[in-house]
Amino acid sequence: MGVKTMLPSYELGFYALTVTCAVVYSGSGIFEASRDSMNRKAFRDGIKPGWHYFGRKMDVADFEWVMWFTSFRNVIVFALSGHVLFGKICSMTVPQHRAVVYMLYGILAVLGSMGLVYLMIILSHCLVLYSVALAKQKWLCYVAGLCCLASFKVEPFSSWQSGFVTEAFDLQDVLFYGGSGFTIMRCMSFALESSEKKEGIYSIFDLLKYNFYLPFFFFGPVMTFDQFHAQVSTRELRRKDDEMKNIRVHALLHVGAIIAVDIFFHFFYILTLPSDLKFVNRLSDWSLAGLAYSNLVYDWVKAAVMFGVINTIARLDHLDPPQPPKCITMLYVFAETHFDRGINDWLCKYVYDHIGENHDNIMKELMATIATFAVTTLWLGPCEIVYIWSFFNCFGLNFELWVQKFFQQETFAKLEVRSWAATAMSRRIRAAFGAANFWAIVLYNILALNSLEFALLVTKRLLLTGFPLSTLSIWFITYCGVQLIKERERILAIEEEKRDKAKVE
Repeated sequence: MGVKTMLPSYELGFYALTVTCAVVYSGSGIFEASRDSMNRKAFRDGIKPGWHYFGRKMDVADFEWVMWFTSFRNVIVFALSGHVLFGKICSMTVPQHRAVVYMLYGILAVLGSMGLVYLMIILSHCLVLYSVALAKQKWLCYVAGLCCLASFKVEPFSSWQSGFVTEAFDLQDVLFYGGSGFTIMRCMSFALESSEKKEGIYSIFDLLKYNFYLPFFFFGPVMTFDQFHAQVSTRELRRKDDEMKNIRVHALLHVGAIIAVDIFFHFFYILTLPSDLKFVNRLSDWSLAGLAYSNLVYDWVKAAVMFGVINTIARLDHLDPPQPPKCITMLYVFAETHFDRGINDWLCKYVYDHIGENHDNIMKELMATIATFAVTTLWLGPCEIVYIWSFFNCFGLNFELWVQKFFQQETFAKLEVRSWAATAMSRRIRAAFGAANFWAIVLYNILALNSLEFALLVTKRLLLTGFPLSTLSIWFITYCGVQLIKERERILAIEEEKRDKAKVE
């Protein structure tokens, strides 16, 4: 209710001005903290020489980001350039066999980068799950798939398998666990889709073509087998209107994002600062809140860049891959919180929606979320911090449904219609709850992005020692931000309604 409810323009302008001033104020505090801490001994490992002519050092605390643009940069450029070249030649000459070319190139790339033993390990898991798929029993596909996934995520099975790969180089662990984990998820998708096929079963070559598509192999995203098989089997390859223009625009946006992050890391040490709790504890409540929020925004940008580059390659291959994650700034509900839309789509299709069905029953929803986060915990690798992260996010998702069900009762529904009549007041009250939910999402997720100690420090400062001034003022700023998000959602809903009417006419 109240999705299309308008607010006065002056009120929205006040919200925008308030949020802008708050972001600038918080950012200035983080900038000053970064400048003052540049030469601290405690930050020696996280901050390295950068732009000497600006007198700035660079935050290099993120291993993944540094890896992509140093040791892995040439590998990415060489491997993906080769894939695009061979894919283009194949699409122009024998488009009906392009999936085979992608598979062969992917197998050769995996063999060249990781060696024969790793390739044999991957093929053995593919063969096991293909054999299980022949039985066409869903429960058996789940059991076998989760056991295979556990063999890469749980000790001592993980170390036992990785011990067979004797090559030693900086990226061995990253590529080993990345390729292995995504392989199992793809094989499970293949097995589950095969079990639903009414006649016959997909061939082992369909599984290999699906698994060894190189852009998705090591780092995802996971594209469910039914979607991949349907798209890659298309023989008539046609571009949509302005599709190549959109691909070029997105590619330039990703390059711009990479440059922006590089500039940002020279002036804001958002990743290194949380490592020294004594120093961070001296920051103001506003700067601390901005630091926690900035960590989530950066992780979204990192995911958007990684999946955006991969998706650009996939679109050049005439595929429609999973979209990059929704910006964390636009989220105030747990149901939309994810940094990997491919994994999210996989979990929703095979676990969450399968158990929760229409998500109206509280008990089914509880079972669905517990099962979903149990699989997610196994996917991330069971450990204490992952257990805590899974518990709180599972609770948040269920709590949203409980609150929604509570206020959908006849008494409250009639009260809302009589008192506010789906007017602006209803929207304001919902935004106030959304603001509290927004910070619950931030606090729950910095557990995994930083550390439990940093998450506890932020929680204590914002809810206890900062109460009531900091707590209520930050809540109000977040409320203003949620209203701006709701305004964007209102405009998009109206535009979508117009498009639907135009189609009908």
